[in-house]
Amino acid sequence: MENELALLNNYLVVGAMLFGIGAIGFVSRRNMIVIFLAAEIMLQGISLSLVAWARYHNDFGGQMFVVFIITVAACEAAIAMALILMLFRASGSLDIAFWQHLREANQPAYVDEEIPELELESPTWPKLAPAGRQPELDRVDTEHRPSV
Repeated sequence: MENELALLNNYLVVGAMLFGIGAIGFVSRRNMIVIFLAAEIMLQGISLSLVAWARYHNDFGGQMFVVFIITVAACEAAIAMALILMLFRASGSLDIAFWQHLREANQPAYVDEEIPELELESPTWPKLAPAGRQPELDRVDTEHRPSV
């Protein structure tokens, strides 16, 4: 019984990780195909958890429910890909923010904020000493580098 509980725990952890990775990908990405794949990863995490619970309870209900989830996911994939292809053909972009005309009438338009670029100081490269002479090395430069 202890081995079954450990196995259930491992399956649930992997299922939760799959669901978490999918949720982060769904929220943080703007490419339509990546969002679609993140939703599929979330469904697979749920399916894995259902199969794990069904195995733990010695019941086939979880496996049967997963078969229905896979069937619905396949239908959803066909519809979503058709929608994505039609929207790409109409606009030429897979960026969700580009499709402003699809929002509801009472919703404000999405304004993309530009992220300011960090100004990095240019690195100072070492210079070669003339042949036959040892270069003079600064102790601070040899013991500490502020950036790699």
